[in-house]
Amino acid sequence: MPLDIEHIASSFVAARQAGRALAAYPGGQVPETLDAGYACQDRALALWPDHVAGWKVGLVPPALRPRLGAERLAGPIFQQAVQMAPTDGPVSFPVYPDGFAAVEAEFVIKLARDVPPGPAPTLEEAGSLVAALHIGIEPAGSPLASINDLGPTVVVSDFGNNNGLIIGPDIPDWHRQRPDDLYVETMVDDVVVGRGTAASIPGGPLAALVFLIGLMGRRGLSLSAGSWVSTGAATGIHRVDAGARAQVCLAGATPIRAMAVAAA
Repeated sequence: MPLDIEHIASSFVAARQAGRALAAYPGGQVPETLDAGYACQDRALALWPDHVAGWKVGLVPPALRPRLGAERLAGPIFQQAVQMAPTDGPVSFPVYPDGFAAVEAEFVIKLARDVPPGPAPTLEEAGSLVAALHIGIEPAGSPLASINDLGPTVVVSDFGNNNGLIIGPDIPDWHRQRPDDLYVETMVDDVVVGRGTAASIPGGPLAALVFLIGLMGRRGLSLSAGSWVSTGAATGIHRVDAGARAQVCLAGATPIRAMAVAAA
């Protein structure tokens, strides 16, 4: 049977808009390739009533890379789900009851200029596209609790398992620092759950930007000046439920505090 892209996309969009879980993958048949997953994502993008403000980049598990032909994957971040972290308290983010929710410490790139569809740049060329590098939190989330268990093609089909972006302080002179000197720590409910650096992201944050530009070029999509690129989980993927308190801290910077709340 051919993949029912319309049913998959509309089911995920409806569940996200209603703040409810999906008991199983829509239609039962999952995409077999990343291209099929992106076809579902493209259709869902057309149905979603918000502007794309950026993109999250994640990793494909090493064991699946030969079959899928990719090291990374991507999903959209919507404008209404982007939040600037306050310095005086936590910011809340929604989680789907009985769905999937996690927090990820991320290094977040702000683009300096428009990037039209085209080939992937070199690392040096990608560096010239960066207006700023921030520390942030990606609230990963999906109405489908088994999204990661079903694999990268399913992750891609539901907006890359993204549910927003919380942007913390920018990192002064980031390009003069070694990636392994940018140390970050994640806590959930006052317990340290992960530690890492910018070097925890294969090739560093710029490698994630290089991948994204190449992928957008193949999909015929542009990146706009001021867009955000969340470059990958620097300390791991940390599951949370409604009521959980998360904190991400870059050494020497103001911590980002966030609280998970049930999606309405």
